[in-house]
Amino acid sequence: MTKAIEAALFLHLIGVAVWIGGMVFAHFCLRPALGDLAPQLRLPLWEAVFARFFNWVAGAVIVILLSGGFLLMQFGGGHAAWPLHAMAGLGIVMMLIFGHIRFAVFPRIRRAVQAQNWPDGARAVATVRRLVVVNLVLGIVTIGTAVLSRGF
Repeated sequence: MTKAIEAALFLHLIGVAVWIGGMVFAHFCLRPALGDLAPQLRLPLWEAVFARFFNWVAGAVIVILLSGGFLLMQFGGGHAAWPLHAMAGLGIVMMLIFGHIRFAVFPRIRRAVQAQNWPDGARAVATVRRLVVVNLVLGIVTIGTAVLSRGF
């Protein structure tokens, strides 16, 4: 394995760790801890957390795309083994879901917090939660594909 491939794989895995790890933390640790807070406290906190986390995810997505594209080219491009294409496809779906969360759902949260419209904000946060669960499942399947495809 060349140093360039090793560096790309390292960056790729760091990006995945930031994204998947952040979703695990937000869904399984932060969300339950905020459950007892009143919407007037909970929703502005979610807005602040998402604003910061989505910047990290955007950076991770760029790193994952660049490193993943480089790695795919190194391992055959269009002729690479099917698990590499599966990982790329799953990753693209995850990125599209993130884009929807960031550019369609998050602005609804921000508007609801600014207007102090707690029911609309709660619905938007619930949408994020459902989409994060979908992305977590896709991320776990993608990681499983990477691990189980080592022989290809």
